Amino acid sequence: MTEKLSEETRGPLLEPLFQTGWKMADHRDAITKTFKFKDFTDAFGWMTKVAIWSEKWNHHPEWENVYATVKVVLTTHDVDGLSALDAKLARKMDGLAG
Repeated sequence: MTEKLSEETRGPLLEPLFQTGWKMADHRDAITKTFKFKDFTDAFGWMTKVAIWSEKWNHHPEWENVYATVKVVLTTHDVDGLSALDAKLARKMDGLAG
């Protein structure tokens, strides 16, 4: 079962993400990042790749796509906050974005 990140695990899991542009979301226990791509096709292609991993891990992002920009929010609804799954998916998103 997935658990909410403890204070001890937040730093080691989240600090590297903050170095790549992730931020804490306002007014909720979530992280957010805006990805910018060359064009709509690149953005949608990236979203498709992320969707495959999201299904595989049964962990899905909240996201919004406008042309070449994708705004992402990650949180684990089952624990009402951040879990290791959010950090894992954020790392995968960064890797897929190149």
